[in-house]
Amino acid sequence: MTHTPSHAPSHVSVLGLGLMGSALAAALLQAGHRTTVWNRTTAKTGPLVAQGAAPAGTVGEAVAASPLVIVCLTTYDDVAKVLHDTDLTGRTLVNLTNGTPDQAREFAARATAAGARYVDGGIMAVPQMIATDAAYVFYSGDESAYARHRDTLAAFGGTRWTGTDPGLAALWDLALLTGMYGMVAGALQAYALIGSAGIPAAELQPLLSDWLSAMTHGFLPGTAAAVDSGRHLTDVSSLAVNQAAFPNLLAAFRSAGIDAELFAPFQGLLDRSVEAGHGADGLSRLVELLKHT
Repeated sequence: MTHTPSHAPSHVSVLGLGLMGSALAAALLQAGHRTTVWNRTTAKTGPLVAQGAAPAGTVGEAVAASPLVIVCLTTYDDVAKVLHDTDLTGRTLVNLTNGTPDQAREFAARATAAGARYVDGGIMAVPQMIATDAAYVFYSGDESAYARHRDTLAAFGGTRWTGTDPGLAALWDLALLTGMYGMVAGALQAYALIGSAGIPAAELQPLLSDWLSAMTHGFLPGTAAAVDSGRHLTDVSSLAVNQAAFPNLLAAFRSAGIDAELFAPFQGLLDRSVEAGHGADGLSRLVELLKHT
């Protein structure tokens, strides 16, 4: 669900002014919202105060200043410590701290018991993308609270509602991050391998970008369809073929003095899949094996 931001100003408080929290607060100010900011290191409030934000001396002052409180800290433990003994009655708490679905559900229960309406969020952007068309945020939890403040939240970018289960925003967030980290791991390994021959990473980069784009263009939709249907036969590359070819990667890493730690477990997964009689299937079959490891 995406939404176009409204021009009606709101009162918002932002707790946590790291790189992302500062970007969120700046986006709210740019959208014309009356923004109160708090950070454990008070010096970080300076640039935002210069843009028109109101500084809060304590967490309690920041929460009391606005009906909508945005939290963006490092961990859920940090959120719990910061909000400990803070009166949340009548406030909508939107927690954009990265965490797990279970952490989101647990904190939703705590916030609700403390008198707040709770919305969890997963930011799909780096700080520089906030307030651009490329950014969006997953939300889950109290749907009426989300709907009430959706215009304000749209200052950050697109808004995507995932459901009333507070853990769903984190689930979608971590699923996308899983794909990202897998890609990052592969790219880092590729640069290390090419570099072992003295070839600059910049020479590989355009070829690697094109290759990854071409592979994901066909692989992602086809694999999704196979996973959802349970039909894993392939006319591209079977698990048996991949099992036979993958040792070449590991051997090349060892020969080049490159650590194979990121890739070695994949060989074990391929071996198990073939041993279980799935050699003719495609890579999509591995999703079923991953569910039962």
